[in-house]
Amino acid sequence: MPAVALVTGSGGLVGSEAVRQFAALGHEVIGLDNDLRRYFFGDEASTSGQIERLREEIRHYRHFDLDIRDWEAVKRVFSDYGRDIRVIVHAAAQPSHDWAAREPLTDFAVNATGTLHLLEAARQYCPQAVFIHCSTNKVYGDRPNALPLEERETRWELPEDHPYFRGIDESMSLDETRHSIFGASKVAADVMVQEYGRYFGMYTACFRGGCLTGPAHAGAQLHGFLSYLMKCALGGIPYTIFGYQGKQVRDNIDCEDLVRAFVSFYRKPRVAAVYNIGGGRKSHCSMLEAIRMCEEITGLPMHYAYSPQHRRGDHIWWISDLTRFKTDYPEWSLNRDIHDILTRIFLHNKERWFQARRPGTPGYQSLARQSAPICG
Repeated sequence: MPAVALVTGSGGLVGSEAVRQFAALGHEVIGLDNDLRRYFFGDEASTSGQIERLREEIRHYRHFDLDIRDWEAVKRVFSDYGRDIRVIVHAAAQPSHDWAAREPLTDFAVNATGTLHLLEAARQYCPQAVFIHCSTNKVYGDRPNALPLEERETRWELPEDHPYFRGIDESMSLDETRHSIFGASKVAADVMVQEYGRYFGMYTACFRGGCLTGPAHAGAQLHGFLSYLMKCALGGIPYTIFGYQGKQVRDNIDCEDLVRAFVSFYRKPRVAAVYNIGGGRKSHCSMLEAIRMCEEITGLPMHYAYSPQHRRGDHIWWISDLTRFKTDYPEWSLNRDIHDILTRIFLHNKERWFQARRPGTPGYQSLARQSAPICG
Protein backbone atom coordinates (compact mmCIF):
# COMPACT_ATOMS: atom_id res chain seq x y z
CA MET A 1 0.00 0.00 0.00
CA PRO A 2 1.37 3.49 -0.81
CA ALA A 3 2.24 5.92 1.95
CA VAL A 4 -0.82 7.74 3.27
CA ALA A 5 -1.10 11.46 4.00
CA LEU A 6 -4.00 12.40 6.26
CA VAL A 7 -5.22 16.01 5.92
CA THR A 8 -7.78 17.60 8.21
CA GLY A 9 -9.73 20.59 6.92
CA SER A 10 -9.06 19.18 3.46
CA GLY A 11 -11.65 21.39 1.79
CA GLY A 12 -10.10 24.59 3.12
CA LEU A 13 -7.38 26.80 1.71
CA VAL A 14 -4.34 25.11 3.28
CA GLY A 15 -5.89 21.66 3.48
CA SER A 16 -6.78 21.48 -0.21
CA GLU A 17 -3.31 22.64 -1.20
CA ALA A 18 -1.81 19.99 1.10
CA VAL A 19 -3.97 17.34 -0.58
CA ARG A 20 -2.66 18.37 -4.00
CA GLN A 21 1.01 18.59 -3.05
CA PHE A 22 1.13 15.30 -1.13
CA ALA A 23 -0.82 13.54 -3.87
CA ALA A 24 1.77 14.85 -6.34
CA LEU A 25 4.43 13.15 -4.20
CA GLY A 26 2.68 9.83 -4.83
CA HIS A 27 0.82 9.54 -1.53
CA GLU A 28 -2.68 8.25 -1.09
CA VAL A 29 -4.49 11.13 0.61
CA ILE A 30 -7.25 10.90 3.19
CA GLY A 31 -9.24 14.07 3.77
CA LEU A 32 -11.27 14.82 6.90
CA ASP A 33 -13.70 17.73 6.53
CA ASN A 34 -17.37 18.07 7.54
CA ASP A 35 -17.83 21.62 6.15
CA LEU A 36 -18.01 23.21 9.59
CA ARG A 37 -16.79 26.37 7.87
CA ARG A 38 -20.31 26.81 6.45
CA TYR A 39 -21.60 26.87 10.03
CA PHE A 40 -18.98 29.43 11.02
CA PHE A 41 -19.27 31.87 8.11
CA GLY A 42 -22.30 31.01 5.98
CA ASP A 43 -22.96 29.35 2.63
CA GLU A 44 -20.40 31.42 0.70
CA ALA A 45 -17.60 30.04 2.89
CA SER A 46 -18.63 26.41 2.40
CA THR A 47 -15.89 23.92 1.55
CA SER A 48 -18.25 21.56 -0.30
CA GLY A 49 -17.29 22.80 -3.77
CA GLN A 50 -13.59 22.40 -3.09
CA ILE A 51 -14.13 18.91 -1.72
CA GLU A 52 -15.96 17.89 -4.91
CA ARG A 53 -13.12 19.27 -7.02
CA LEU A 54 -10.60 17.22 -5.04
CA ARG A 55 -12.67 14.10 -5.54
CA GLU A 56 -12.76 14.73 -9.29
CA GLU A 57 -9.14 15.82 -9.76
CA ILE A 58 -7.11 13.70 -7.32
CA ARG A 59 -7.08 10.03 -8.25
CA HIS A 60 -5.94 8.68 -4.91
CA TYR A 61 -8.08 10.89 -2.68
CA ARG A 62 -10.57 9.47 -0.21
CA HIS A 63 -12.85 11.81 1.72
CA PHE A 64 -14.41 11.36 5.15
CA ASP A 65 -17.22 13.68 6.23
CA LEU A 66 -15.92 13.58 9.77
CA ASP A 67 -15.89 15.94 12.75
CA ILE A 68 -12.57 15.90 14.61
CA ARG A 69 -14.50 16.47 17.86
CA ASP A 70 -15.82 12.90 17.48
CA TRP A 71 -13.14 10.76 19.12
CA GLU A 72 -14.63 7.42 18.09
CA ALA A 73 -14.87 8.48 14.44
CA VAL A 74 -11.28 9.79 14.44
CA LYS A 75 -10.05 6.59 16.06
CA ARG A 76 -11.76 4.41 13.43
CA VAL A 77 -9.99 6.15 10.55
CA PHE A 78 -6.58 5.92 12.21
CA SER A 79 -7.08 2.26 13.18
CA ASP A 80 -8.06 1.39 9.59
CA TYR A 81 -4.92 2.89 8.06
CA GLY A 82 -2.51 2.43 10.98
CA ARG A 83 1.18 2.69 10.21
CA ASP A 84 0.53 3.37 6.53
CA ILE A 85 -0.15 6.95 7.67
CA ARG A 86 3.20 8.70 7.21
CA VAL A 87 2.17 12.34 7.63
CA ILE A 88 -0.72 14.23 9.20
CA VAL A 89 -1.39 17.81 8.13
CA HIS A 90 -3.78 19.29 10.66
CA ALA A 91 -5.39 22.31 8.99
CA ALA A 92 -8.91 22.05 10.46
CA ALA A 93 -9.78 24.90 12.83
CA GLN A 94 -12.21 27.54 13.92
CA PRO A 95 -10.13 30.51 12.67
CA SER A 96 -11.90 33.72 13.77
CA HIS A 97 -11.43 35.95 16.86
CA ASP A 98 -14.93 37.34 16.58
CA TRP A 99 -16.68 34.01 16.03
CA ALA A 100 -14.86 32.35 18.93
CA ALA A 101 -16.33 34.86 21.39
CA ARG A 102 -19.84 33.88 20.26
CA GLU A 103 -19.37 30.17 21.02
CA PRO A 104 -16.31 29.57 23.20
CA LEU A 105 -17.27 25.94 23.83
CA THR A 106 -17.39 25.18 20.11
CA ASP A 107 -14.17 27.08 19.44
CA PHE A 108 -12.23 25.21 22.13
CA ALA A 109 -13.69 21.83 21.20
CA VAL A 110 -12.62 22.25 17.56
CA ASN A 111 -9.25 23.90 18.07
CA ALA A 112 -7.99 22.24 21.26
CA THR A 113 -9.92 19.01 21.85
CA GLY A 114 -9.97 18.15 18.15
CA THR A 115 -6.19 18.54 18.02
CA LEU A 116 -5.79 16.31 21.07
CA HIS A 117 -7.93 13.63 19.41
CA LEU A 118 -5.65 13.62 16.38
CA LEU A 119 -2.47 13.53 18.44
CA GLU A 120 -3.67 10.66 20.58
CA ALA A 121 -4.89 8.70 17.55
CA ALA A 122 -1.49 9.22 15.92
CA ARG A 123 0.30 8.08 19.08
CA GLN A 124 -1.80 4.92 19.28
CA TYR A 125 -1.86 3.90 15.61
CA CYS A 126 1.01 5.59 13.71
CA PRO A 127 3.53 7.03 16.21
CA GLN A 128 6.20 7.25 13.51
CA ALA A 129 4.08 9.66 11.42
CA VAL A 130 5.04 13.30 11.03
CA PHE A 131 2.44 15.57 12.65
CA ILE A 132 2.22 19.06 11.13
CA HIS A 133 -0.02 21.50 12.96
CA CYS A 134 -1.29 24.77 11.50
CA SER A 135 -0.92 27.02 14.51
CA THR A 136 -1.10 30.83 14.41
CA ASN A 137 0.79 33.93 15.43
CA LYS A 138 -2.20 34.68 17.69
CA VAL A 139 -0.63 32.34 20.26
CA TYR A 140 1.50 35.36 21.20
CA GLY A 141 -1.64 37.26 22.17
CA ASP A 142 -1.41 41.02 21.97
CA ARG A 143 2.20 41.08 23.20
CA PRO A 144 3.42 42.41 19.82
CA ASN A 145 1.31 45.53 20.49
CA ALA A 146 3.74 46.47 23.28
CA LEU A 147 6.54 46.95 20.74
CA PRO A 148 7.76 50.57 20.28
CA LEU A 149 5.89 51.16 17.02
CA GLU A 150 6.19 54.41 15.12
CA GLU A 151 3.27 55.84 13.15
CA ARG A 152 4.10 56.57 9.52
CA GLU A 153 2.01 57.78 6.58
CA THR A 154 0.46 54.43 5.64
CA ARG A 155 1.60 52.04 8.38
CA TRP A 156 2.91 51.38 11.84
CA GLU A 157 6.56 50.33 11.79
CA LEU A 158 9.41 49.38 14.09
CA PRO A 159 12.66 51.36 14.20
CA GLU A 160 15.26 49.72 11.98
CA ASP A 161 17.60 49.12 14.92
CA HIS A 162 15.00 47.14 16.89
CA PRO A 163 15.80 43.41 17.29
CA TYR A 164 12.41 42.48 15.81
CA PHE A 165 12.62 44.81 12.81
CA ARG A 166 13.32 41.91 10.45
CA GLY A 167 10.42 40.04 12.06
CA ILE A 168 9.24 38.47 15.30
CA ASP A 169 10.95 35.20 16.17
CA GLU A 170 9.92 32.26 18.34
CA SER A 171 11.50 33.71 21.49
CA MET A 172 8.55 36.03 22.10
CA SER A 173 6.69 34.99 25.27
CA LEU A 174 3.16 33.55 25.19
CA ASP A 175 2.47 34.41 28.85
CA GLU A 176 0.66 37.24 30.66
CA THR A 177 -0.98 38.75 27.63
CA ARG A 178 -4.51 38.90 26.17
CA HIS A 179 -4.99 36.22 23.57
CA SER A 180 -8.70 36.41 22.69
CA ILE A 181 -10.81 33.28 23.10
CA PHE A 182 -9.59 32.04 19.71
CA GLY A 183 -5.96 32.68 20.61
CA ALA A 184 -6.31 30.79 23.87
CA SER A 185 -7.75 27.68 22.19
CA LYS A 186 -4.92 27.77 19.66
CA VAL A 187 -2.35 28.11 22.46
CA ALA A 188 -3.77 24.96 24.06
CA ALA A 189 -3.45 23.06 20.80
CA ASP A 190 0.03 24.45 20.06
CA VAL A 191 1.40 23.47 23.48
CA MET A 192 -0.15 20.00 23.29
CA VAL A 193 1.45 19.38 19.88
CA GLN A 194 4.82 20.31 21.37
CA GLU A 195 4.20 18.13 24.42
CA TYR A 196 3.35 15.03 22.39
CA GLY A 197 6.60 15.60 20.54
CA ARG A 198 8.74 15.98 23.65
CA TYR A 199 6.98 13.51 25.93
CA PHE A 200 6.39 10.70 23.42
CA GLY A 201 9.28 11.39 21.04
CA MET A 202 6.97 12.08 18.10
CA TYR A 203 7.87 14.15 15.04
CA THR A 204 5.66 17.20 15.53
CA ALA A 205 5.78 20.78 14.28
CA CYS A 206 3.79 23.90 15.09
CA PHE A 207 3.77 26.34 12.18
CA ARG A 208 2.69 29.67 13.67
CA GLY A 209 1.34 31.36 10.58
CA GLY A 210 0.74 34.98 9.82
CA CYS A 211 -2.05 35.62 7.31
CA LEU A 212 -2.48 32.54 5.12
CA THR A 213 -3.97 33.19 1.72
CA GLY A 214 -4.30 32.18 -1.90
CA PRO A 215 -6.63 32.25 -4.92
CA ALA A 216 -8.99 29.58 -3.57
CA HIS A 217 -9.48 31.24 -0.19
CA ALA A 218 -13.19 31.60 0.67
CA GLY A 219 -12.72 34.94 2.42
CA ALA A 220 -15.43 36.22 4.79
CA GLN A 221 -15.75 39.40 6.82
CA LEU A 222 -14.53 37.64 9.97
CA HIS A 223 -11.70 35.71 8.31
CA GLY A 224 -9.55 35.78 5.19
CA PHE A 225 -8.20 39.33 5.00
CA LEU A 226 -6.82 39.58 1.46
CA SER A 227 -9.40 37.35 -0.18
CA TYR A 228 -12.32 39.23 1.35
CA LEU A 229 -10.71 42.58 0.56
CA MET A 230 -10.39 41.68 -3.13
CA LYS A 231 -13.93 40.34 -3.12
CA CYS A 232 -15.13 43.71 -1.83
CA ALA A 233 -13.05 45.55 -4.45
CA LEU A 234 -14.51 43.53 -7.31
CA GLY A 235 -18.07 43.36 -6.03
CA GLY A 236 -18.38 46.97 -4.92
CA ILE A 237 -19.01 45.75 -1.38
CA PRO A 238 -18.33 48.27 1.42
CA TYR A 239 -15.35 47.25 3.53
CA THR A 240 -14.82 48.25 7.16
CA ILE A 241 -11.38 48.89 8.65
CA PHE A 242 -11.35 48.22 12.39
CA GLY A 243 -9.05 50.49 14.39
CA TYR A 244 -5.41 51.59 14.33
CA GLN A 245 -6.09 54.15 11.55
CA GLY A 246 -5.96 51.34 9.02
CA LYS A 247 -2.19 51.25 9.42
CA GLN A 248 -1.97 47.81 11.06
CA VAL A 249 0.60 45.62 9.31
CA ARG A 250 0.25 41.96 8.34
CA ASP A 251 2.58 39.57 6.61
CA ASN A 252 0.93 37.21 4.13
CA ILE A 253 2.06 33.83 2.82
CA ASP A 254 0.59 32.05 -0.19
CA CYS A 255 -0.74 28.57 0.62
CA GLU A 256 1.56 27.00 -1.99
CA ASP A 257 4.64 28.41 -0.26
CA LEU A 258 3.31 27.29 3.13
CA VAL A 259 2.64 23.71 2.08
CA ARG A 260 6.06 23.50 0.42
CA ALA A 261 7.42 24.30 3.89
CA PHE A 262 5.35 21.41 5.27
CA VAL A 263 6.83 19.09 2.65
CA SER A 264 10.35 20.18 3.61
CA PHE A 265 9.64 19.37 7.25
CA TYR A 266 8.11 16.01 6.31
CA ARG A 267 11.24 15.03 4.41
CA LYS A 268 13.51 15.90 7.33
CA PRO A 269 11.35 15.93 10.48
CA ARG A 270 12.28 17.02 13.98
CA VAL A 271 10.80 16.46 17.42
CA ALA A 272 8.60 19.25 18.86
CA ALA A 273 9.62 21.89 16.33
CA VAL A 274 8.15 25.40 16.44
CA TYR A 275 8.35 27.84 13.54
CA ASN A 276 7.00 31.30 12.90
CA ILE A 277 5.97 31.22 9.25
CA GLY A 278 4.58 33.96 7.05
CA GLY A 279 5.49 36.42 4.37
CA GLY A 280 8.26 37.99 6.43
CA ARG A 281 9.83 41.13 5.06
CA LYS A 282 9.24 39.91 1.49
CA SER A 283 5.43 39.85 1.65
CA HIS A 284 3.66 42.25 3.98
CA CYS A 285 1.39 45.30 3.91
CA SER A 286 -0.82 47.55 6.00
CA MET A 287 -4.58 47.72 5.54
CA LEU A 288 -4.30 51.04 3.71
CA GLU A 289 -1.54 49.70 1.47
CA ALA A 290 -3.60 46.59 0.66
CA ILE A 291 -6.59 48.73 -0.30
CA ARG A 292 -4.44 50.80 -2.63
CA MET A 293 -3.02 47.66 -4.23
CA CYS A 294 -6.54 46.29 -4.78
CA GLU A 295 -7.53 49.54 -6.48
CA GLU A 296 -4.42 49.44 -8.64
CA ILE A 297 -4.91 45.80 -9.66
CA THR A 298 -8.65 46.03 -10.35
CA GLY A 299 -8.75 49.59 -11.69
CA LEU A 300 -11.77 50.15 -9.44
CA PRO A 301 -12.27 52.49 -6.49
CA MET A 302 -12.89 50.75 -3.18
CA HIS A 303 -15.71 51.71 -0.86
CA TYR A 304 -14.52 51.50 2.70
CA ALA A 305 -15.33 52.96 6.09
CA TYR A 306 -13.35 53.27 9.28
CA SER A 307 -14.41 52.10 12.72
CA PRO A 308 -12.20 53.32 15.59
CA GLN A 309 -13.00 50.17 17.61
CA HIS A 310 -10.25 47.67 16.97
CA ARG A 311 -10.83 43.93 17.29
CA ARG A 312 -9.85 42.49 20.67
CA GLY A 313 -6.61 40.55 20.49
CA ASP A 314 -5.80 42.05 17.08
CA HIS A 315 -2.17 42.77 16.22
CA ILE A 316 -1.11 46.29 15.28
CA TRP A 317 2.04 44.96 13.61
CA TRP A 318 3.10 41.47 12.69
CA ILE A 319 5.96 40.37 10.46
CA SER A 320 7.38 36.86 10.92
CA ASP A 321 11.08 36.20 11.29
CA LEU A 322 11.69 33.15 9.10
CA THR A 323 15.31 32.65 10.19
CA ARG A 324 14.77 29.47 12.21
CA PHE A 325 12.90 27.65 9.46
CA LYS A 326 15.26 28.82 6.70
CA THR A 327 18.24 27.69 8.81
CA ASP A 328 16.77 24.22 9.31
CA TYR A 329 15.52 23.98 5.69
CA PRO A 330 17.75 26.14 3.48
CA GLU A 331 16.27 24.67 0.28
CA TRP A 332 12.94 26.43 1.00
CA SER A 333 12.19 30.03 0.10
CA LEU A 334 9.16 32.24 -0.53
CA ASN A 335 8.12 32.41 -4.16
CA ARG A 336 5.39 35.06 -3.96
CA ASP A 337 5.11 38.53 -2.48
CA ILE A 338 2.01 40.48 -1.55
CA HIS A 339 1.42 41.98 -5.01
CA ASP A 340 1.76 38.54 -6.65
CA ILE A 341 -0.71 37.08 -4.15
CA LEU A 342 -3.34 39.79 -4.71
CA THR A 343 -2.97 39.53 -8.49
CA ARG A 344 -3.52 35.76 -8.36
CA ILE A 345 -6.62 36.21 -6.18
CA PHE A 346 -7.92 38.81 -8.67
CA LEU A 347 -7.35 36.71 -11.78
CA HIS A 348 -8.80 33.56 -10.23
CA ASN A 349 -11.99 35.19 -8.96
CA LYS A 350 -12.70 38.31 -11.04
CA GLU A 351 -15.57 36.97 -13.16
CA ARG A 352 -17.35 35.29 -10.24
CA TRP A 353 -17.00 38.16 -7.78
CA PHE A 354 -17.67 40.86 -10.35
CA GLN A 355 -21.10 39.38 -11.03
CA ALA A 356 -22.17 40.72 -7.63
CA ARG A 357 -21.32 44.29 -8.65
CA ARG A 358 -24.29 46.48 -9.55
CA PRO A 359 -24.40 48.05 -13.04
CA GLY A 360 -23.81 51.77 -12.83
CA THR A 361 -21.30 51.63 -9.98
CA PRO A 362 -17.88 53.21 -10.65
CA GLY A 363 -15.70 51.06 -12.89
CA TYR A 364 -18.49 48.67 -13.91
CA GLN A 365 -18.09 49.11 -17.66
CA SER A 366 -14.29 48.84 -17.67
CA LEU A 367 -14.27 45.59 -15.71
CA ALA A 368 -17.24 44.24 -17.63
CA ARG A 369 -15.14 44.49 -20.80
CA GLN A 370 -12.31 42.58 -19.09
CA SER A 371 -14.78 39.89 -18.01
CA ALA A 372 -16.76 39.76 -21.27
CA PRO A 373 -16.74 35.95 -21.71
CA ILE A 374 -18.73 35.52 -18.52
CA CYS A 375 -20.24 38.89 -17.64
CA GLY A 376 -20.90 40.26 -21.11
